[in-house]
Amino acid sequence: MTPRILIIAGSDSGGGAGIQADIKTVTMLGGHAMTAITAITAQNTLGVQAVLTVPTEMVIAQINSVVTDIGVDAVKIGMIGSAGTANAVADVLESLDVPIVFDPVMVATSGDTLADAETIAAFERLMGLASVTTPNIPELEALGGKDAVLAHGTHLVAKGGHAEGNWIVDELYSPTGRLRHWEAKRFDTTDTHGTGCTLASAIATGLGDGMTIEDAVERAIRFVRIAILSAPGLGEGHGPLGHALGVIPFDEIEG
Repeated sequence: MTPRILIIAGSDSGGGAGIQADIKTVTMLGGHAMTAITAITAQNTLGVQAVLTVPTEMVIAQINSVVTDIGVDAVKIGMIGSAGTANAVADVLESLDVPIVFDPVMVATSGDTLADAETIAAFERLMGLASVTTPNIPELEALGGKDAVLAHGTHLVAKGGHAEGNWIVDELYSPTGRLRHWEAKRFDTTDTHGTGCTLASAIATGLGDGMTIEDAVERAIRFVRIAILSAPGLGEGHGPLGHALGVIPFDEIEG
């Protein structure tokens, strides 16, 4: 059965991150993507020019609409929009017995802030519900560090992309300690817009399809790296990934 992945996140008009990256990722990995959009952004590779949050009741209506008809095998949470929405989403997700991947989006790749202090404080409830939480280094610091996140009972993927050096180390922790780590050479590129969204959605798709957390994370990391290598080179700033991995299905079929 096709895994049904509910994505609760913001829209990126530039198509590189957010809901757009999530849908591409879930689709490429064989899932069916459903969405509850929390915010609309005017955004491109250079930055975020404007943000309009979606009213909390509309976010919840989107979630209820797909849950009651299509059903859900896993949930991915990205940009949440507001503290009120974070708490309302937590209320709804408490009744769902499915894997939840929480990407605590606070700052865009361009450096623009996407979550205020009150919203970040409300992340506590979402981490308590999450099967996996996937912060980058600045986000992990803002959440109080590794031990503070693990205290919520979630698995932690501590992403190493923001560290210095030529090698990236991504670490997977269970609530009781480190399970795995992956080391890979850093690519010399600025086409990294949407890597966090893509990784979290890839993990959610794997979990929704019955993969273990370790296997889902490993495949997600591989997918992100291949997508970076396949980037189309668009825009003047941090360009989008190549989620199709350089493949055009009709060309493949006709060839």
